[in-house]
Amino acid sequence: MRLFLSSILLLFGFSSYAQNGDINLLKKINGSYTENGGKFFRFVTNTDTPVALGLPAGLITIGIVKKNNQLVFNGLESLSAQAVSGIITLSLKVGIERERPFVTYPNDIQKHAAAGSYSFPSGHTSMAFATATSISLEYPKWYVIAPAYLWASGVGFSRMYLGVHYPSDVLIGALIGTGSSLFAHYAMKKLKEKWLKKEKL
Repeated sequence: MRLFLSSILLLFGFSSYAQNGDINLLKKINGSYTENGGKFFRFVTNTDTPVALGLPAGLITIGIVKKNNQLVFNGLESLSAQAVSGIITLSLKVGIERERPFVTYPNDIQKHAAAGSYSFPSGHTSMAFATATSISLEYPKWYVIAPAYLWASGVGFSRMYLGVHYPSDVLIGALIGTGSSLFAHYAMKKLKEKWLKKEKL
């Protein structure tokens, strides 16, 4: 019983410490806001959906026009990653119901961009990292991987800079997006193998 209580107290203490670190880091990032920085990072934030949906749509369209099945599969893989990432992200938002930082800490955090429902995890970040990971797995070249993850990291940072997400929201969003893409990549690889076997029969 004593061990159990000690474990609970230790867990509670770690949780409180982590929460303090979360908001303290956000205060530093959000507190460095400037007008020009705000314009730049609002632009970065707003590229999220167009890139995440436009890229796979473009691959699928070009693949159909050129009758290139590989491009079509790549586009479908990226869309599948977005779907998995979106379902997980939305489920966690509704299940956890974490308030936005500017709501919980109105005197410390300034909101500089539109924000939707709950805070945890960051949907923008999960979408960006799902896109970056998918394209990196499909085209494993440094000149694809580097800009893809630089962009995704920029999206994640923009959510903190603009005061709409905690660092932990962004971190978990990045992990969800990355994990969803790895899952989609494996699933589509198996699906493609089955499809090719049927074509040969």
